[in-house]
Amino acid sequence: MPALCRVAIKAPLDPGFQPAVLFNRCYLETTRASGKSVPLVIGLERESGLVSRFETFVMPDGGAETLRYVERIVKFLLWSRGGWKLQIGGPKAIGTFIRKTYSPRGERKFDIEMMELAYGKKFEVEITTAGEVYAARDMELPVGGHMKGCRIGFDLGASDFKVSAVIDGEAVFTEETPWDPKIQADPGYHYHNISAALHRAAAHMPRVDAIGGSSAGIVVDNEIRVASLLRAIPKKLFPTAAAVFKRIQKEWDVPMTVMNDGDVTALAGALSLGKNGMLGLAMGSSEAVGFIDGKGRILGWLNELAFAPVDYNHKAPADEWSGDAGVGALYFSQQAVNKLLPAAKIKLPAKMGLPERLVEVQKLMAQGDKRAAKIYETIGVYLGYTIPHYADFYHFSNMLVLGRVTTGKGGDIVLEKAREVLEKEFPEIAARVTIHVPDEKTRRVGQAVAAASLPKLRK
Repeated sequence: MPALCRVAIKAPLDPGFQPAVLFNRCYLETTRASGKSVPLVIGLERESGLVSRFETFVMPDGGAETLRYVERIVKFLLWSRGGWKLQIGGPKAIGTFIRKTYSPRGERKFDIEMMELAYGKKFEVEITTAGEVYAARDMELPVGGHMKGCRIGFDLGASDFKVSAVIDGEAVFTEETPWDPKIQADPGYHYHNISAALHRAAAHMPRVDAIGGSSAGIVVDNEIRVASLLRAIPKKLFPTAAAVFKRIQKEWDVPMTVMNDGDVTALAGALSLGKNGMLGLAMGSSEAVGFIDGKGRILGWLNELAFAPVDYNHKAPADEWSGDAGVGALYFSQQAVNKLLPAAKIKLPAKMGLPERLVEVQKLMAQGDKRAAKIYETIGVYLGYTIPHYADFYHFSNMLVLGRVTTGKGGDIVLEKAREVLEKEFPEIAARVTIHVPDEKTRRVGQAVAAASLPKLRK
């Protein structure tokens, strides 16, 4: 095995971890050296004719390594960019394999069903040539950073939600409330909790000029298209639940913008640090990722990297929702901590929830427990090898890392180990990307406050 393919720094509790970036780079290096490579262009069309495009090269024979490389790239692109139409511009055998895999009866049935829900169109795979793939066309809208006026911002998570009343960029009221939306089958639960929180925030301001929101899941045109927050909602009631923000906007009659929580994380980082080219990564109940490009624009991508592959180990654990193995949610969230408990030889009650399990591990870490430290070291190795993988798909020079998994002494270990991996394995990335953690200013410009800055005021 070439040195390029080997993992130099092993994950202490997961020695079989096979970083996606190493597999991909090894494949491309050996393919380039063969002298037989051919171009492959992947295009994804989403709402309003927006198109993302990814160019690479492959072996033309469509062997097992090639098919694995392409399928994992397609999977990553679907969940980072999003799309209802997939174009495979390259060898026909590869296109045929992808069309079969991403079909109603294929291995990636879950993924195409989610894309159909997100974009309201039947998923298609078009096999074409590299030269016929559509040109890229992204949204490129400057979003957020509007501070003037009396605003309300909210942030909906899986275990709690936050709301802030903000006057000219300063939070005058902030509240955090626990909830459990994922088991609620009545859309009224979601509406009444959000609406009541908005009224509590409004009571601290003379008026409300605008409302901005941050929500887990896929949000398109102020509608929740896919989200674990609505997993228990019956299909016939889903349209009502999905339109909760539009209902609220109609009632309040003010400008309102709701975006994916990952993008708002990146926005919060960009606002607090005064820097663009920002990738935000929040490790909470799941993994939330957002991106602000070098010009301060949000590109309209999904950025749902909880479902994007980061580990190519064939024995990697499978995500219980998507059924796919080695995806981000199991490496950068409370789920990652829970996954590593057996290897760390930490036993907790079977009925204990994931948030409580994380709290117990944090308590052990505060006491200097070496088993808990190994959990954080392992997550740090995951992160160190995944940052350069993300850098192959996103152009960023700043990264904001936050979330409950990164709080306390354990968070310091995660970042220390990630930096060690970068400096040893990817010095070019270590020199280019600055990792930030929330300081006091960032906390003030938190998720709910950043969300409040999303909408423009009416003229």
